[in-house]
Amino acid sequence: MVQRKGAADDEPSHERAQMLRPEVHVLDRSALVPDRNLVRPAPTHFTHELAVDTPFHLDRSPGHGEPDGVLPAGTAVVVAATHGDRCRVVDGRGLAVEVPQGSVRELGDAIGSAKTQPPTSQ
Repeated sequence: MVQRKGAADDEPSHERAQMLRPEVHVLDRSALVPDRNLVRPAPTHFTHELAVDTPFHLDRSPGHGEPDGVLPAGTAVVVAATHGDRCRVVDGRGLAVEVPQGSVRELGDAIGSAKTQPPTSQ
């Protein structure tokens, strides 16, 4: 309620408040995470964690230039596949990306539960 001095000083006058909203921007389709980078439902048991902050590119990216994101050190992941010096991992949000194998280490029993050897891609 906004009070303003009216004809009679002891009677409040009421004025409608206006809500200010930011300008709307519709994001380009490139802002979406590609379906092939999402796993649903997201895993709840993890086999590995990232030893260091690890930049990644989504599958739509050419694999060079600025990364699409960084998974922080300590992120619990499931290793879904390995090939060469890279492996595909899935985090607790269901984000599936390829990272260097050197950035991944096995979890201790305190965090993970399903200790399995990751499948090898053909």
